[in-house]
Amino acid sequence: MPAISIIIPVYNVEKYLRRCLDSVLNQTFADWEAICVNDGSPDNSDKILAEYASRDSRFKIVTKKNGGLSDARNAGMQVATGDYVLYLDSDDFIHPQTMEIAHYLAMRDGSDIVSFTYDRIYRPQLMVRHVLHMDTDNVVPRRLHKKYDVSRIETRVTDDVFEYATERTHNAFNPKKKWLIKHCQVWKNLYRRSLIADTPFIKGILFEDFPWWSAVMLKRPRVTIAPLPLYFYIPNFGGIVLSAKQLRIMQSLCTGIESTYTLYRDTADAYQMRMWSENFRWYFINWAFRKIKYLDTDVDLRAARACFRRLDKIGALANPPAQWEKLQTKIYEFIK
Repeated sequence: MPAISIIIPVYNVEKYLRRCLDSVLNQTFADWEAICVNDGSPDNSDKILAEYASRDSRFKIVTKKNGGLSDARNAGMQVATGDYVLYLDSDDFIHPQTMEIAHYLAMRDGSDIVSFTYDRIYRPQLMVRHVLHMDTDNVVPRRLHKKYDVSRIETRVTDDVFEYATERTHNAFNPKKKWLIKHCQVWKNLYRRSLIADTPFIKGILFEDFPWWSAVMLKRPRVTIAPLPLYFYIPNFGGIVLSAKQLRIMQSLCTGIESTYTLYRDTADAYQMRMWSENFRWYFINWAFRKIKYLDTDVDLRAARACFRRLDKIGALANPPAQWEKLQTKIYEFIK
């Protein structure tokens, strides 16, 4: 069994796939398997995957009908055998020492999760180049070549993930800001496989990371936080705002809120519920409600009201922190 299983969902990414797979091949850590889930991709991704699998037996291909990102990740987890799991989106790539660093820290600290971050210079750089109609496909981030001494990496170890995990973006005066685990992207962490084996992603929704990460936090994992930019995230350069797409985003967010609130209501202690509500729940409620301004048909607005009425029925809109009381009022005015 390998030390790390890296799960790579693949769909319509032949333009970026080689760069992604090369970043796995170039790891300084060798004890891995890469489970590449071909999620019914209609392009030539299957041929690229076959090429890499023929070159290196550590690449393993799972082929399935298209079911979306959640379904592909779930399919990868079903065949993963590593002690730890990494998720990597197939249009992104990772630093050569990602596995070496994450595995070293996990073993050193006995951690269930090792949390790192993405390069916050590279993504804005690509966005600016896109606006200026410059090449974005061949930009190599400077930090990709940085060499880390694993024995000298500054970290923080905690048995209380709720103290550090947050969706908040403004933390300028927080003394722990360097150590905050910001946002819910699943690809910013190494996970002990036994921790997450019984926590599938919700199939068929967007932003599935939020309910999944919320459920994982409830397991009280031991976490090593190493705020190193080891992941290189390619932004979505689309910008077309369509009512139907915004409705789907809103419905997905509400589904995630509904599922997670029910889980926390039924299983979380008072501290966990309070911290999750303050740092996640109301930020996602606000995000979902903001989508209403893009809805331009009565049918879409009725669907939106139905979503928020379901949240109200289960109690998810009750007892907001003071900063969100005005939002609660606006939602109640919308659904009355």
